[in-house]
Amino acid sequence: MITLNKILGAAGAVLLLAGALLGFRSVSAGGTSCGSAFQPAAGITPMACDNALNGASTLTIVVIIAGVLCLIGAIAIKVLRDRAKVSA
Repeated sequence: MITLNKILGAAGAVLLLAGALLGFRSVSAGGTSCGSAFQPAAGITPMACDNALNGASTLTIVVIIAGVLCLIGAIAIKVLRDRAKVSA
């Protein structure tokens, strides 16, 4: 159980970091720089970059949510293991 806890915790931390990095990654559409999911470029035509920014935002959110779920799982395993030790 301890290794599963550590694996989930490490995977959660890596996924959160990867999600943050993906959010700052610049995307482009048709040769136009659209900015990033966290900060769209100023002065862009909204319709030209909508698909690129929506895709980047969706990917960023999915990766961050996966990281949060891994961390929640790691915490839940730790709490359950600690309760089992107290009961025994």
